[in-house]
Amino acid sequence: MRGCERAPDDAGDGGFVTAETAVVLPVLVMFATALVWGLLVVAAQIQCVDAARTGARAAARQDPADAVVEIARRAAPDGAEVTVSREPDRVRVAVVARAPVLSGLPFKVREEAVASVEGAGP
Repeated sequence: MRGCERAPDDAGDGGFVTAETAVVLPVLVMFATALVWGLLVVAAQIQCVDAARTGARAAARQDPADAVVEIARRAAPDGAEVTVSREPDRVRVAVVARAPVLSGLPFKVREEAVASVEGAGP
């Protein structure tokens, strides 16, 4: 009965799954790490936007410069630099922070907000 015989398993295919896993698994881990880092950078960018806007609103109300910097730093990521500049009719607040997790990279997140000074009418 030749039709009932089973074909022998290919002995040469046994190591392919292990080799493929050894190549694919580190790539997946690196991709997941890059994705998480990217999300952390986006979160830091959003914090910088909020801090710059909050600082610009405080400066537009004519709050003292030290108070504006403190308000902006509370909303900014840890270690962020806050700069306040005043012009006759507007204020500008810039927030610069290092990228989270991989702080050794020369990559910084920066945001700036401008607001009109309250009571600075003609």
